[in-house]
Amino acid sequence: MGGKKRLMEKTMMESYVFTPEIASAVLGPNDSNLPYLEALLRTDLSVRGTSISAASSSPMFVPLMKRLEKIADRNGTLAEPEIFMEFQLLSDPDAEMVADEKVFITVQGRSIYPKSAEQRKFMKALSSSSVVMALGPAGTGKTFLSIIWALSEVLSGHRSKLLLARPVVEAGESLGFLPGDLQQKLSPYLRPLYDAMEYVLHPQQIKRLEEAGTIEIAPLAYMRGRSVNNAVMILDEAQNASRTQMKMFLTRLGENSQLIVSGDPSQIDLLRRSESGLEEAASLIGGIEGVSVIRFTHKDTIRSRIVRDIVRAYSEGNDEDDKDDC
Repeated sequence: MGGKKRLMEKTMMESYVFTPEIASAVLGPNDSNLPYLEALLRTDLSVRGTSISAASSSPMFVPLMKRLEKIADRNGTLAEPEIFMEFQLLSDPDAEMVADEKVFITVQGRSIYPKSAEQRKFMKALSSSSVVMALGPAGTGKTFLSIIWALSEVLSGHRSKLLLARPVVEAGESLGFLPGDLQQKLSPYLRPLYDAMEYVLHPQQIKRLEEAGTIEIAPLAYMRGRSVNNAVMILDEAQNASRTQMKMFLTRLGENSQLIVSGDPSQIDLLRRSESGLEEAASLIGGIEGVSVIRFTHKDTIRSRIVRDIVRAYSEGNDEDDKDDC
C-alpha cells in the first residue's frame, strides 16, 4: 500500500484552474499556445476543461499561470511575445515586475501596456519629457510605442500633428530605382511606420488624417529650415542620421512639441559607421533637463524568443565587417 501511495505522489500533476474566458485567452485559439508553454516550462502540459496541468514539478508553473491570468484578464488573448516576457521576468530575480504597473497608452479605446521594464521606463518618459531617445536592438518596441503614443496625443487633441521622419539610407538598395513619385518611392520604405499605425487605426482613417495634414511622413532631409509647433515629431531609424542631420532634427522643436528619436546603433547603414549621430546625440544631450535616454537590450526583445536569441547572438559575437567600418 505504501509503495502504491508513493507512486501516486510521484505521478501527481500540478494543476491550475482558470475561468473559461481566461483559459481561452491564455491558451490561445485551439490551445495554440500550449506547445510554447511546454517548451518554456520544460514539461508536458495537458488541458481538461479550464484546468491546465503539468506532468512534472516545475517551480515556474504556478507563478507563470498566475501572471498570465492577470495579463489575459487585462489584455485578452495572449501571443508568444507576451508569454515569453512574463516568463523572462519571473526567471530573472532582478527584473522589475511590470504587469501591475498603471502605465499604459490608450488609442481608440484600445490600451497598450508595457511588456518589459525598459518599455515601462520608455512609456513614462514619453509622458514626461520633451525629448525622448530610445536606443536598442530590433523588436524592443521602440518604433511601435513611439507611434502609438504620438497617435494618442493627436487623437486626444493634446497636440495637432504627428510628423514621422526617416533618413533616406537604404540597406543595400537604392531608393532612386523604385518606380513612381516621391510618395510612391517612400511608401514601401516607410511600411514599418504604417504597420504600427494600422495596429490601432484602419488604413482609411490613416489616409484621412494624412489628407488633413494631421499625419505627415517625410524624409529627414525635408526637415531643414522648419520649426514645428504643437506636434509629436518622430525620427525613426535614427542610427542612419549623420551628426549634422541629428543636430538639425533636434533643433526643429517648436512650441508645445515633443521629439522622439529611436534607432539601433548596431544596424548603421551609412558608408562610415562613425558618421552616425545617434550615440553622440544621446551622450551630448542625455543630461539636459526634459531629455530622457532609454537604452534597450536583447532582454527587451518582445517579437519572439528566437528573435531575442538572434539579437543576443549578434551582440555577443564579433562581426568583422563592423570592425572594418569603424
